Amino acid sequence: MSTTKIAVVLTVFSVLVVGLSIGPAFVSAQGASITIQPNSATLGDKAYVPNPAEVKVGESVTWTNDDSQIHTATSGTVGGEDSGSVFDSGILSPKATFDFTFDTAGEYDFYCTLHPQMFGKVVVS
Repeated sequence: MSTTKIAVVLTVFSVLVVGLSIGPAFVSAQGASITIQPNSATLGDKAYVPNPAEVKVGESVTWTNDDSQIHTATSGTVGGEDSGSVFDSGILSPKATFDFTFDTAGEYDFYCTLHPQMFGKVVVS
């Protein structure tokens, strides 16, 4: 093997070893993805998938609007005093996303303020 090939192999090996040794420091917390389904305004508790979504304290949930209509992901219950008190995505246009990190264990109901028949839950342990 030529000196150049040996140098390249050693360089690649070094980069891999260093990358593997520091890699976990750059790994973000796991979480969950919730999809707002197509035609979700008519789907009730099947509008947000999965439902319920499960995460651990410190993890995030990302909602993605895969419908052609605008929607929200708003904590609480329809007409409840707690509506929007924990999180509120605001208007999610088609293909838009919203992220929220849960710092406290519990069960978090949410719904769409524009289509209140759409609802879901996040369980944080």
